Amino acid sequence: MAYDLESRLVIGVSSRALFDLTVENEIFETQGIDAYCNYQVEHEKELLKPGNGFRLIEALLNINKIPGQEGRVEVIIMSHNSPDTSLRVFNSIAHYGLNISRAVLASGASLTPYLEAFHTDLYLSADEEDVQAAIDCGMAAGIICCDEIKMPGNQEEISQIRIAFDGDAVLFSDESEQIYREKGLEAFEENERLQAEQPMKRGPFAKFLKTISDIQREFTPQQAPIRTALVTARSAPAHERVIRTLRAWNVRIDEAFFLGGVTKTAVLKAFGAHIFFDDQAIHTQPASEVVPSARVPYKQNRDKEHKRDP
Repeated sequence: MAYDLESRLVIGVSSRALFDLTVENEIFETQGIDAYCNYQVEHEKELLKPGNGFRLIEALLNINKIPGQEGRVEVIIMSHNSPDTSLRVFNSIAHYGLNISRAVLASGASLTPYLEAFHTDLYLSADEEDVQAAIDCGMAAGIICCDEIKMPGNQEEISQIRIAFDGDAVLFSDESEQIYREKGLEAFEENERLQAEQPMKRGPFAKFLKTISDIQREFTPQQAPIRTALVTARSAPAHERVIRTLRAWNVRIDEAFFLGGVTKTAVLKAFGAHIFFDDQAIHTQPASEVVPSARVPYKQNRDKEHKRDP
């Protein structure tokens, strides 16, 4: 019988989101693909250090250890590496005891068709072009900040995963945000007041939130393996439409912060987010100094040249 992925929470992760490949990526950027491949083969017995997505992936996989949740989470390596250069990644996965057995090794080809083929619920990568392509296909995807790698060290095992989301252009569509950008705050707040009882359209992370919410319903709030937070620049009167939208979707958000322009960083640190998704670098960049963060690009339909993340 075929292995069914549709009933699982499927996470696609690039090797650079999972491990610290700062040196290797520098070789790729400055010396090219051949130098990168040679380096990986020559160092394939050297273990990679954890990257900024490591603890989140490790904690998500631990959900499978909960009685009744066996096999609930599937993590798949989605990589531009060739099979020949992948052994170092797999050796490191085995060393850290990560239960990851499936991989896409595309040798530089587009990963988007394979994200769809594996029914991916969330894709984490350091490559903007890959994430943009996933977003354009309607998937939840984020460009994980890798400017500075924060080592997990000897931190205790995560007992409850904490995921924080921005609202507009992440959980919700960017229609309201477009009004803010084009007409200003007063027009935005007036639109949200008038549309308070009209649910917003779904954004790229709406389905991912629904999947998490379905998992949460199988536990009491205190025992749920995942806790979520909405961290938004919205404030009253724009809060009501958010609450009514989540209610209409029948999804659960454990904590909500309507900040009205107050910086998000301190709140995210206090919440203890293991990942934060936001559409704007002005939020993800400072947040990444205290919690792992990923930028969610706007959906678009244009092609652009961009070097790919190994």
